[in-house]
Amino acid sequence: MMRLDQEQIREMLAAAEERGEAVDLRGLNLSGMGLFGANLEGANLAQVDASSIVLTRAGLRRACLSDANLSQASLSEADLREADLSGANLFQASLYMADLRDADLRNTSLQGADLLKADLRGANLRGARYDSYTRWPLDFDPRERSRGGTR
Repeated sequence: MMRLDQEQIREMLAAAEERGEAVDLRGLNLSGMGLFGANLEGANLAQVDASSIVLTRAGLRRACLSDANLSQASLSEADLREADLSGANLFQASLYMADLRDADLRNTSLQGADLLKADLRGANLRGARYDSYTRWPLDFDPRERSRGGTR
């Protein structure tokens, strides 16, 4: 898995934004990087290793994060509307106050994830796995939404 440094990633983001295109970071190793507030709208982040990445307040609307390793990632207050997170590993990730409206969370691992105050309206949680340490928004019933998740 190829690893670029944080400056190279930021240069790629700036170049893609200048061209008006979404960046393709598919399959890269982004673990531990700090991309606070980055604009990754529509980006292809499929199969990235982004464990412990900081994407707080990042713009990830319509981004593809399918099969990504986002374990222990900080996605607090991130815009993940209509994002594809299917099959992603969000073990112990912070999604506090994240906007996940209409996001695809099918078959994701949400064990120990913090989703307090997250907006999950319209999100597809079918087959998502979670546990007693997963923190949900108040008045949210994951069993009703996931059909097949574990307690």
